Amino acid sequence: MGSILAVVRLVRPKQWSKNLLVLAAWIFAGRVGDADAAQLVIQVFLGMCLASSAVYVFNDLLDAERDRSHPEKRGRPIASGAILPSFAWFLGSALLVGAFLLVVPINKTSTAILVFYLVLQVLYNVWAKHVPILDVFIIAAGFVARAVIGASAIQVTIGAWLLVCTGTLAMMLGYAKRRHELLLQGDGASASRASLGAYNRPALDALVIIFAAQAMISYGVYSIESTTATQHPALIITTPLGIYGLARYLLLVFVREEGGEPADILTRDPHILASIVLFGIAATAAMNGLVLPFLER
Repeated sequence: MGSILAVVRLVRPKQWSKNLLVLAAWIFAGRVGDADAAQLVIQVFLGMCLASSAVYVFNDLLDAERDRSHPEKRGRPIASGAILPSFAWFLGSALLVGAFLLVVPINKTSTAILVFYLVLQVLYNVWAKHVPILDVFIIAAGFVARAVIGASAIQVTIGAWLLVCTGTLAMMLGYAKRRHELLLQGDGASASRASLGAYNRPALDALVIIFAAQAMISYGVYSIESTTATQHPALIITTPLGIYGLARYLLLVFVREEGGEPADILTRDPHILASIVLFGIAATAAMNGLVLPFLER
């Protein structure tokens, strides 16, 4: 049982919630009722889950020594010795093969985006994560790739403002995580993550606020001015739900000093979870004929 739990902790299924971005184009293109599109988007979602788990495994292999000096990461399966490196290499390779087996049959564009996502992860893990600012930009690019691969799988376009919102939201989450790590480890933060030595709390506070504001504004513009929004004006009802969830997250970051793992906050905070669920319901309704009689068309 202990070995099974160690494997689960290594592949981090809780982090698969990040791959829900794959569903964005499926929802905002109004294809929720399309069974073929649903099959493709689920297939590419599962492929991205396997790919991201493979990345976590290989990252833990590379970072095992640094993780042992981190107050929380020292308990990770490889760093703690619960899983042997040889098994981790086998597991990571198997997950990677599984990801390609799921994505390659969809189309060449989706395969290319998967390769691009993996190249980003390699770039991040071998170099960019040590470079302040660039580290979080690379993470954000990975989130944008998730949204784009979902669109490519069902062969639809995705609004530029929605991509800007995705990227800036990811940067907000990334800098909030850096902030949490800095507060948790203090002067010794750079021992577990080299780039942390170049940050301080005021700078990270400012970066979190800047990108939170940009995410709010870009989604607001998308929900009013995009081609999708002009065709489906009721999409505006998703905006206050998104803003509420984001404001709640900022409250947790600045008042409760949270922000370490966004996936943990997602599953633990009922306000954020409810806003995400309601956002999905509202977006689906708006894209499938919801009419607000008081709203100008």
